[in-house]
Amino acid sequence: MPKDQVEVIVKEAYHEDAGRGIARVGIDVMKALNLVSGDVIEIQGREKAAAIVWPGYPQDTGQGIVRIDGNIRSDARVGIDDTVRIKKVEAGYGQKVVIQPTQPIRLVGGEQYLRRLMAGRPVFEGQTFRINVLGNPLTFVISKVTPRGIAIITDTTEIELKETPYKPEEGKRKPVSDVHYEDIGGLGRELDMVREMIELPLRHPEIFERLGIEPPKGVLLYGPPGTGKTLIAKAVANEVDAHFISISGPEIMSKYYGESEERLREVFEEAQENAPTIIFIDELDSIAPKREETKGEVERRVVAQLLALMDGLETRGQVVVIAATNIPDVLDPALRRGGRFDREIEIGIPDKKGRHEILQVHTRGVPLAENVDLEHLAEITHGFVGADVALLVKEAAMHALRKVIPKIKAEEEIPAELIEELKVTGEDFDEALKHVEPSAMREVLVEVPDVKWTDVGGLEEVKADLTEAVEWPLRYPEVFARMQTKPPKGILLFGPPGTGKTLLAKATANESECNFISVKGPELLSKWVGESEKGVREIFRKARQAAPSIVFFDEIDSLVPRRGSYADSTHVTESVVSQLLTELDGLEELKDVVVLGATNRPDMLDEALMRPGRLDRIVYVPPPDRESRKKIFDVYLRGTEGLLAADVDVDAMVDRTEGFAGADIEALVREAKLAAMREFIDAMREKSPQERNDAVANVRVTTRHFDAAFAKVKPSLPKERLEEFERLSWEILYPGEQRAALEKASSLVKRAGLVKEAGKDEEIKDLVQALETATFARKKDFARIRQLTEDLETKLEAVRKKPIITGIPTPLSGA
Repeated sequence: MPKDQVEVIVKEAYHEDAGRGIARVGIDVMKALNLVSGDVIEIQGREKAAAIVWPGYPQDTGQGIVRIDGNIRSDARVGIDDTVRIKKVEAGYGQKVVIQPTQPIRLVGGEQYLRRLMAGRPVFEGQTFRINVLGNPLTFVISKVTPRGIAIITDTTEIELKETPYKPEEGKRKPVSDVHYEDIGGLGRELDMVREMIELPLRHPEIFERLGIEPPKGVLLYGPPGTGKTLIAKAVANEVDAHFISISGPEIMSKYYGESEERLREVFEEAQENAPTIIFIDELDSIAPKREETKGEVERRVVAQLLALMDGLETRGQVVVIAATNIPDVLDPALRRGGRFDREIEIGIPDKKGRHEILQVHTRGVPLAENVDLEHLAEITHGFVGADVALLVKEAAMHALRKVIPKIKAEEEIPAELIEELKVTGEDFDEALKHVEPSAMREVLVEVPDVKWTDVGGLEEVKADLTEAVEWPLRYPEVFARMQTKPPKGILLFGPPGTGKTLLAKATANESECNFISVKGPELLSKWVGESEKGVREIFRKARQAAPSIVFFDEIDSLVPRRGSYADSTHVTESVVSQLLTELDGLEELKDVVVLGATNRPDMLDEALMRPGRLDRIVYVPPPDRESRKKIFDVYLRGTEGLLAADVDVDAMVDRTEGFAGADIEALVREAKLAAMREFIDAMREKSPQERNDAVANVRVTTRHFDAAFAKVKPSLPKERLEEFERLSWEILYPGEQRAALEKASSLVKRAGLVKEAGKDEEIKDLVQALETATFARKKDFARIRQLTEDLETKLEAVRKKPIITGIPTPLSGA
């Protein structure tokens, strides 16, 4: 081999390098060929290609590899892992370049746009390149270069863009599609598996002959719609340089007897004649359902024909079948065995890293503004599949376009300056996010509520519990891995009505940036046998697909009541309870899925649900104390500076709202504002709209309006009700010994209230007050409760033993 050439192995380019016409080689190769960044190299595969050299990444040094994208691989007619020769070439400046599209299009101002895009790149005759225009990939071919050879495009190069499509020379392979491996983001592992199954047998059949084994014959790709199953098949066919036949399931079917089978046979015959061939069957489930379940005779015969063609008496030669489906469970089991579909590969919903790669792919040709943060977009697009991300980018670009449409006149050409100024900003992406929903979650996804921790007054301990259980596993998975522990699977929020259980669930979903699936307990129950259980299964299946996610069961007591507690009830709820229990802690692992339940009747729940491993964290949402009520007032009076009159004393209102829940305080503030509105509207009824608008700035909410609100809104948590809920919480939260101490203290307080003499003793009064406060406090000090109980018991015992003097005889009466 000449000294000025080096043999290297082709590897795929990184996503950020694709479409830029560059080749990355290791520093050692650059030194060997005396190359510097920006030099032009010729890549000799089956054909010649050219690229600009950039230094490779540190890990590439000494590996003897060159990283080039699909366009350059296509020009050189090489695949990944092929060996090519590279050498330095001197490239002149191009005087004139003629460019032709591969499909009929008309691009206004295309010449200037292409010159700007291709500036500084080396070009040669027959080279293909691709650009993205508003998310649509367009392929062009360089049909003529002056002077001949490799030329670099500069600002002075004349660009001629023809409208007639390019026709390749006879005998030259026409590219199957414009999809390369770099156009697939977030599916690295899956792509490697497909390549191993398909590329090796088609490229190097001799390896399998040497080993004495049959190469794999079929690959089944399955997963939710839009994850990239068809895209992988297109990319592999393009990269392998194989004949590609694509058939969609339904087009095989015919109403005439025997015609459907004949069409299938024709496809396989064509494949054998043009081997090596990839046959791609899209929507396989439509032509190969389970034979015992299908009613149609045609489907049964088509399945039998497909089985015979894939693994019959005739050998298939170099023909690989790839099939795609999003419902693999309905396929005939005979297809899913070795020798037919040897490998089943799940193409799942991408994770954050995958979404970032997909965003890089789809924003490759999009002029992004400085404030677009792809990392952040990848973080907030949970549940988005590749197709959703592509739509998101397209929507953002269309939104940017709408801003300039008013400046465009229909009869005139679009000015080049306007095209130059066009940028897609972060605001465009925010707007696009409002219109694009994750398709994997469409049926069950609830818009993540716009509630933050700051909108929840008080409840600091409950917030801390929820943060630990939901946010920590998602934010610090490495800590959980290091400690070899699993986060809690589920959390049960219980407490009196109106204390903010649902509000807490909303805030948790928002703060942890999870997908939020809300299930209202009773909506799952159906009159049809098995439908309710199916509903539970579907919700958990969707939650797993779109992890990380929160499944929130509001009023969970209606869905999971205690089994066997209702003699006259149907068996439906019992089946639902069993289904939910197995989903929470069955054989199938729940990963990155947190279950949140809320109820105000925990005594009605099935005990099996409350054990560790299911709803392992049980959190009591208590009624607000004085400090919490003040915070709740702050939340609902936030943003009303200047609206409250000087005579409104918030602290005095906090004292008046003993027994009020958070929902009651919200209603109170609303009623006071309505009273002020009522007064204003009555006074201004006769005035003009302008006078009303001028006067509205002077409206104030006064103490009088709050007094009117207090007359209407009553506390929903009277003392007896609160104590009832508190006792209920003892049953669930505390072990036997602590519960006994609380029960004893509570009954002692009641007993003290019944002893008349105790009410006259100041010391006993103070003890009763202290014990009651300690018993019903948020954080319970059990040593203090036991001590106070003992002291009060001693005092009451002393009172009981005191002699009761009814009257003292006077000396006169004894005379």
